[in-house]
Amino acid sequence: MFRAFLLGTLVAFSAVPAMAADVARGEARVTTIFDHPLPSVPGKSLRGVLVEYGPGGSSPSHTHAASAFITATVIEGAVRSRINDGPEKVFRVGESFVEMPGDHHGVSANASDVEPSKLLAVFVVDTADRVLTTPDRH
Repeated sequence: MFRAFLLGTLVAFSAVPAMAADVARGEARVTTIFDHPLPSVPGKSLRGVLVEYGPGGSSPSHTHAASAFITATVIEGAVRSRINDGPEKVFRVGESFVEMPGDHHGVSANASDVEPSKLLAVFVVDTADRVLTTPDRH
């Protein structure tokens, strides 16, 4: 059932008009596109976050809310990702990866210097957790 809900969400999302402006070279834009409490799991919510990268764009290394289970699916272009001490991988349209609670996202970037990329990150998270992403301190 969750898979059907997620597929329905992705199909509904594909009907959303394009964002007003392209993301600039080297930049990233993060937009929450849905936030729904889960009626069958009190205290948990399902949140969808659109991450858009301009050519050569990236996000700083980070962790997510301690309660967050995340599945991320590339919906445009290709995205480079590294979780914890694992290898850096490139994910293309339709491919996905997961982040478990407490994982460290060391690399999150557009795999191209000339084309934009986008991914949809779907969080299952404690409803009370309002901050989803915390950049590393250097």
